[in-house]
Amino acid sequence: MKLRFAALLAVTLVATPVLSADTRCGWLQNPTPGNWWLDDAEGTWTIMSQGAGEGPPGMDMIPDISERDYVATNGNYGYACACMKVETDDADGSITQILSFKQLALSKCENDENLSDPQ
Repeated sequence: MKLRFAALLAVTLVATPVLSADTRCGWLQNPTPGNWWLDDAEGTWTIMSQGAGEGPPGMDMIPDISERDYVATNGNYGYACACMKVETDDADGSITQILSFKQLALSKCENDENLSDPQ
Protein backbone atom coordinates (compact mmCIF):
# COMPACT_ATOMS: atom_id res chain seq x y z
CA MET A 1 0.00 0.00 0.00
CA LYS A 2 2.78 2.45 0.91
CA LEU A 3 4.63 1.60 -2.29
CA ARG A 4 1.54 2.29 -4.41
CA PHE A 5 1.00 5.63 -2.67
CA ALA A 6 4.65 6.60 -3.18
CA ALA A 7 4.43 5.71 -6.87
CA LEU A 8 1.21 7.71 -7.29
CA LEU A 9 2.75 10.69 -5.51
CA ALA A 10 5.85 10.54 -7.72
CA VAL A 11 3.74 10.47 -10.91
CA THR A 12 1.63 13.39 -9.67
CA LEU A 13 4.69 15.50 -8.87
CA VAL A 14 6.26 14.84 -12.26
CA ALA A 15 3.05 15.72 -14.11
CA THR A 16 2.44 18.96 -12.17
CA PRO A 17 3.95 22.13 -13.68
CA VAL A 18 6.31 24.01 -11.41
CA LEU A 19 4.81 27.36 -10.41
CA SER A 20 6.84 29.99 -8.64
CA ALA A 21 6.11 33.52 -7.41
CA ASP A 22 8.70 36.03 -8.59
CA THR A 23 9.12 39.77 -8.91
CA ARG A 24 9.95 40.40 -12.55
CA CYS A 25 10.93 43.79 -13.95
CA GLY A 26 11.35 44.77 -17.56
CA TRP A 27 9.56 45.86 -20.71
CA LEU A 28 5.81 45.28 -20.56
CA GLN A 29 4.71 45.03 -24.16
CA ASN A 30 1.20 45.34 -25.61
CA PRO A 31 1.80 45.73 -29.35
CA THR A 32 -1.68 44.77 -30.55
CA PRO A 33 -5.08 43.96 -28.99
CA GLY A 34 -4.97 40.96 -26.66
CA ASN A 35 -1.20 40.47 -26.87
CA TRP A 36 0.79 41.10 -23.69
CA TRP A 37 4.22 39.93 -22.58
CA LEU A 38 7.04 40.95 -20.26
CA ASP A 39 10.68 40.93 -21.39
CA ASP A 40 13.02 40.76 -18.40
CA ALA A 41 16.66 39.81 -17.88
CA GLU A 42 15.77 36.11 -18.09
CA GLY A 43 13.69 36.21 -21.26
CA THR A 44 10.16 36.71 -22.52
CA TRP A 45 7.16 35.85 -20.35
CA THR A 46 3.83 35.53 -22.15
CA ILE A 47 0.92 37.07 -20.27
CA MET A 48 -1.76 36.57 -22.90
CA SER A 49 -2.13 36.04 -26.63
CA GLN A 50 -4.91 37.23 -28.90
CA GLY A 51 -7.51 34.53 -29.44
CA ALA A 52 -6.30 32.43 -26.51
CA GLY A 53 -9.00 33.53 -24.08
CA GLU A 54 -8.75 35.74 -21.05
CA GLY A 55 -5.46 36.60 -19.45
CA PRO A 56 -4.30 35.21 -16.12
CA PRO A 57 -5.95 36.08 -12.81
CA GLY A 58 -4.84 39.57 -11.79
CA MET A 59 -4.72 40.95 -15.34
CA ASP A 60 -7.02 43.72 -14.10
CA MET A 61 -4.13 45.01 -11.93
CA ILE A 62 -2.47 46.37 -15.08
CA PRO A 63 -3.92 49.85 -15.62
CA ASP A 64 -4.00 51.78 -18.89
CA ILE A 65 -0.22 51.96 -19.35
CA SER A 66 -0.57 54.84 -21.83
CA GLU A 67 -1.53 57.17 -18.97
CA ARG A 68 2.03 57.07 -17.58
CA ASP A 69 5.56 56.86 -19.01
CA TYR A 70 4.94 54.87 -22.19
CA VAL A 71 5.96 54.52 -25.85
CA ALA A 72 3.22 54.21 -28.47
CA THR A 73 4.24 51.91 -31.33
CA ASN A 74 0.95 51.04 -33.01
CA GLY A 75 -1.94 53.45 -32.49
CA ASN A 76 -2.99 53.03 -28.85
CA TYR A 77 -0.62 50.11 -28.31
CA GLY A 78 3.00 50.09 -27.21
CA TYR A 79 5.25 49.37 -24.25
CA ALA A 80 6.19 50.55 -20.78
CA CYS A 81 8.65 49.66 -18.04
CA ALA A 82 7.17 47.74 -15.12
CA CYS A 83 7.74 45.46 -12.16
CA MET A 84 5.25 42.71 -11.49
CA LYS A 85 4.98 40.12 -8.76
CA VAL A 86 3.78 37.09 -10.67
CA GLU A 87 3.46 33.35 -10.62
CA THR A 88 5.07 31.76 -13.65
CA ASP A 89 5.17 28.44 -15.40
CA ASP A 90 8.85 28.14 -16.20
CA ALA A 91 8.25 25.18 -18.53
CA ASP A 92 6.36 27.25 -21.10
CA GLY A 93 7.53 30.76 -20.17
CA SER A 94 4.11 32.05 -19.19
CA ILE A 95 2.77 34.24 -16.43
CA THR A 96 -0.05 32.34 -14.76
CA GLN A 97 -1.10 34.90 -12.15
CA ILE A 98 -0.41 38.59 -11.52
CA LEU A 99 -0.14 39.42 -7.83
CA SER A 100 0.95 43.07 -8.09
CA PHE A 101 1.93 45.63 -10.71
CA LYS A 102 3.96 48.85 -10.68
CA GLN A 103 4.70 50.92 -13.75
CA LEU A 104 8.16 52.53 -13.71
CA ALA A 105 9.83 55.37 -15.57
CA LEU A 106 11.06 54.28 -19.01
CA SER A 107 14.56 55.33 -17.97
CA LYS A 108 14.64 52.53 -15.39
CA CYS A 109 14.48 49.88 -18.15
CA GLU A 110 16.49 51.94 -20.65
CA ASN A 111 19.40 52.06 -18.18
CA ASP A 112 19.23 48.37 -17.25
CA GLU A 113 22.12 46.66 -19.06
CA ASN A 114 20.44 43.28 -18.58
CA LEU A 115 17.46 44.22 -20.76
CA SER A 116 17.34 44.19 -24.54
CA ASP A 117 15.68 47.06 -26.35
CA PRO A 118 11.92 46.54 -26.76
CA GLN A 119 10.76 45.54 -30.21
